[in-house]
Amino acid sequence: MQCDVCPRECKLNDGQRGLCFVRASEAGRMVLTTYGRSSGFCVDPVEKKPLNHFLPGTPILSFGTAGCNLTCKFCQNWDISKAREIDRLNDMADPEMIAKGAVQLGCRSVAFTYNDPVIFLEYAVDVAKACHAQGIKTVAVTAGYIKPEARAEFYAHMDAANVDLKAFTEDFYHRLCGAHLESVKETLVYLKHETDVWVEVTTLLIPGENDSPEEIDAQTKWMMAALGPDVPLHFSAFHPDWKMKDKTNTPPETLTRARDIAIRNGLRYVYTGNVHDPAGGGTYCSGCGALLIGRDWYELSTWALTPEGHCRECGTPLPGRFEAAPGTWGRKRQPVRFQR
Repeated sequence: MQCDVCPRECKLNDGQRGLCFVRASEAGRMVLTTYGRSSGFCVDPVEKKPLNHFLPGTPILSFGTAGCNLTCKFCQNWDISKAREIDRLNDMADPEMIAKGAVQLGCRSVAFTYNDPVIFLEYAVDVAKACHAQGIKTVAVTAGYIKPEARAEFYAHMDAANVDLKAFTEDFYHRLCGAHLESVKETLVYLKHETDVWVEVTTLLIPGENDSPEEIDAQTKWMMAALGPDVPLHFSAFHPDWKMKDKTNTPPETLTRARDIAIRNGLRYVYTGNVHDPAGGGTYCSGCGALLIGRDWYELSTWALTPEGHCRECGTPLPGRFEAAPGTWGRKRQPVRFQR
């Protein structure tokens, strides 16, 4: 039996599991062995996903399951994404419990994160349906490695997504992720041009692997041509982890250089992450250059938008999904346990 969720197309005999370890062939059916089970829940600032143009300042209920359909040697959530479900899945929560919990906790949205929600598609879709019934938005934090048919089903239920564009060479994807770049590019183009999903992109810059000026130039020129100037791009700092502990931390100047290249190539909203950089964390008006949203780590320090989401100085609209006023959650992180 073939699994048709991601481009791996794992072919399984009865009792076997795919590379993700959570999708299995059982008695002639493809089943999700982690349905209704989580590695844990936490209320985060939405900026931590990272999403800078989606309900700024609001709390988001975040959770994941176990397993992953990529094999990234630099994974920074490896204890979850590389786990078998019996190792990490402690919390049991059905979709309605999660949706009602988000309401009770004052969250405006729920994030499928920590490991890739593509592999728990059925669970994520059911949770999304329950959330929408309660007026709660849904967010996918994903590597975007998914087949077209599953892609359409999955994103029909998402309000926003942050897609990891891990690098811009096929060599990197093949050697360090066990995947292919083209499928991720196809997901980004699909999201931008065929859905109403708000999309932002993150690239973790790893010293000596994907941080050259030439690669950053190629990536941001492609984004400008294929996605347009208004898709936010986050350059994030790497720290040694999993199977790449021989690498050094990303210097802050590497992130600043990448941001400068992206802006020079026409991208309007480019951010630096995992470093303290108020300038690189701020959102600026594309019309007059005024600071619209200031950020100190995950806390908002400035808000200069009208209730309609326009610049107060010149009236230029800021692309994104905004409410009349920002949230006030700040940088708090609140672990949550669900009780039946």
